[in-house]
Amino acid sequence: MIKSKRMARPDYKNIYLDILQKKYPHKKEECRILLSKENLSVLNIIELNQRIFGKDKESMQFNQKHRSYKKSDILNILDYQKKYKLNNCELANHFKLSRNTVAKWKKMFLV
Repeated sequence: MIKSKRMARPDYKNIYLDILQKKYPHKKEECRILLSKENLSVLNIIELNQRIFGKDKESMQFNQKHRSYKKSDILNILDYQKKYKLNNCELANHFKLSRNTVAKWKKMFLV
């Protein structure tokens, strides 16, 4: 019997620490709280990326195409929607997602 291998996640904490140390040492203090966390969620990674690199429209579009979410991250996003009483469109705009993606997640995880 073959055991399935779990995909290893990149160590984002070390990646961002290296980027801060080599290219953006002046932004270290701004990112200290996020980098002190034991585990970084997708939302933390997105926030770190915005704090370090800014909100350049071109890079945001490129990054959006390459995002992936774990079940726990999706559930956190849907909890955020409930907490702040957002509709699907508002949630999609806040997290830069498709409205269809939000609707799909709700069908998959909240039915």
